[in-house]
Amino acid sequence: MNLKISLISASILALSLGFAPSSQAALPHSVSGQSMPSLAPMLEKVMPAVVSISVAGTQKSTRRIPEAFRPFFGSGEQVQSRPFRGLGSGVIIDAKKGYIATNHHVVNNADDIKVSLSDGRQFDAKLIGSDPESDVALLQIDPDNLTAIKQSDSDVLRVGDFTVAIGNPFGLGQTVTSGIVSALGRSGLNIENFENFIQTDAAINSGNSGGALVNLRGELIGINTAIIAPSGGNVGIGFAIPANMVANLTDQIIEFGEVRRGVLGIAGQPLTSELAKNFGLKTKHGAFVNQVMPESAAEEAGLEAGDIIVKVNGKKIKSFLELRARIATLGAGSTVKLEAIRDGQRKKFTVKLKNAKNSNVQARAIHPALDGATLSDNDGTPSGVIVNKLERNSPAARIGLKEDDIIIGIDRRKIKSLKALRSYLKERDGIAALRIIRNERNMYLIIR
Repeated sequence: MNLKISLISASILALSLGFAPSSQAALPHSVSGQSMPSLAPMLEKVMPAVVSISVAGTQKSTRRIPEAFRPFFGSGEQVQSRPFRGLGSGVIIDAKKGYIATNHHVVNNADDIKVSLSDGRQFDAKLIGSDPESDVALLQIDPDNLTAIKQSDSDVLRVGDFTVAIGNPFGLGQTVTSGIVSALGRSGLNIENFENFIQTDAAINSGNSGGALVNLRGELIGINTAIIAPSGGNVGIGFAIPANMVANLTDQIIEFGEVRRGVLGIAGQPLTSELAKNFGLKTKHGAFVNQVMPESAAEEAGLEAGDIIVKVNGKKIKSFLELRARIATLGAGSTVKLEAIRDGQRKKFTVKLKNAKNSNVQARAIHPALDGATLSDNDGTPSGVIVNKLERNSPAARIGLKEDDIIIGIDRRKIKSLKALRSYLKERDGIAALRIIRNERNMYLIIR
C-alpha cells in the first residue's frame, strides 16, 4: 500500500512538472531552463574540511574501599583503569598549519587520536590544547593539500536561518543533514560550564560531536556538541557552539597552549519579569548586576550594582548566563564594549578584561610524563608553575611530582609560566630535568 502511494505521488509530481509518468523516470536537473535547487555544489567544497576522529585511551576511576577490606587492599581508595575507544568529528580551520577544531569530550583522556579525511587518508593527530569548561579542543595534523572551512560571523545568525550539519554519526562516515536555527543563546542546560548554544533541528546523533554546522554558503556557524535525546536518538533538538566562540578559544590555545579566560568581575542573575517591573523596564532580556567586585575590570570601567547589561560588543544578550559565556570565552586583556541600563538611561562602558586567577591546565596536553597533574601559573614567589592537583598512580605522580610543587626550571632554563613550560617541552625530545621547589628546597625530577 505504501509503495502504491509513493508511485502515485511520484507520477503526480512528474505530471506537474510537465513530464510523462514512467516507472523509470527520474527527476529533472532543470525545469523551464532553470536549475533545480541543490546543496550539492556547496557540499562538494565544504565536506573535505570535515574530518572523522577515532580515539583510544584509558579511563581512570577511583573507588573507595570499605573499611572492613582495607587491611587486605591497603589505603581507602583504589584506582581502576579501563580502556576505551570513541568516535567523533572535527573541522579543519587552518589548512596550512593543519589545525582541527573539535569537542573536548571527543578527545578527553585519549592516548591515541587518528584523523580520517574525506579522501580516505588517515593521520595521527596531536592535541594542542583543550578547554573542558567550554568543550572545545584543538588538534593538529601534518599532511599536504588540506581544505579549511570558511568561518561566518555567528553573531548575525537569526532564528529561521537554514543550517546544514556535517559529521560522522555512529561511525558511518561523512553524513549531511539539514534544518534551521531553532533558537539562539541557549543556556542553563548543564551540558557545559559556559553555554551559549545555537539550537538546530538538523539531525545530530552520536559521533556528530565536533562536526560542522554551516550555512547555505558553506560557512562555519558552529561546532555540533550535544543533543537532547530522551529516546536515545535524534528528536530534532541539537546544540552547537557558535563559531565566534570557537574562534576566540582556539586562537588562545594556538597562542598560549591554553585558554586564558577573561574576567569581568561581577555577580549577577537573569533579568526576571519582577525585576524588570521594579526598575520600570519593558525589556525582559539582560543581565542584572548584583555586585561589582573590588578592583575588578567592571569596577575600573564604572559599572555599578543595579546596572542591567543588555549588550556585549553591540550584540543583545538574553540572560546573565549568556553574558557569562561570552565574557568567559574572550581572552584576558581583551577589550569589551558593554551597554547597560542605569536609572532608565542607557550607558556605554569599555572594559579591559582581567586574567582569571588559578586558571588550571591539564598537564597531559603539555607532556605525557606530566599526565595526571593540574597546573597553573604561580601568583606568588617564586615565579613558576604550581602543581594544584595530582592524580594518584598517574605518570606525573610516578616521576615524583607532588601537590604544591613549583616548577621553576627545565635543565638550565628558567621557567616562569605555563606558556614557557609548554614552549620548551614542545621543542625538546628525550630526557629533561625539571627543577622544582618543594618545602623551600630545590630538587630535580627527570622526565622522558
